[in-house]
Amino acid sequence: MVVLQGSRVVLRPLELNDLSFLYAIENDISLWELSQTKTPFSKEILQKYLETSQLDIKETKQLRMVITSISNESIGFIDLFDFDSQNNRAGVSIVLTDAHRKMGFGKDALKVLMDYSFKNLKLHQLYSNVLEDNTASIRLFESVGFENVGFKKEWRYFNGCYKNEYLFQFINHVL
Repeated sequence: MVVLQGSRVVLRPLELNDLSFLYAIENDISLWELSQTKTPFSKEILQKYLETSQLDIKETKQLRMVITSISNESIGFIDLFDFDSQNNRAGVSIVLTDAHRKMGFGKDALKVLMDYSFKNLKLHQLYSNVLEDNTASIRLFESVGFENVGFKKEWRYFNGCYKNEYLFQFINHVL
């Protein structure tokens, strides 16, 4: 996997020295509703994940990259998941640190990932599941051309509450 660069961010593969940053993000309780995490991750488990993160997307069905600023500060992660090579599609998720939200970094990272997905992985479509009250993510996906194509009622359960979820999709019509 090569390093991918946008105008504001760089997407790069995970490295072993990302353990502390990964640990902080994965164990941030405020993000557990989005990631559907229920228990903390140990450093040992995350270390093992980092050691296998360089395997091919066709084998693991996922690809996680670190989002860094141009000055090489780690500011988040962007993922392809549920990679489906038969139907040429994958899901997308993105997380940025609080200090780097609403500054254009997410939009740039998503555009870079989309370009890579369509040109290099030859995907036909990307999708994302977004909670109804996550207005920042809704705006982000709409800003790069994702279309709201579905509404799932009471889809996610977290802390005693059901929440609705939107399905966003981007179909690449350029072959």
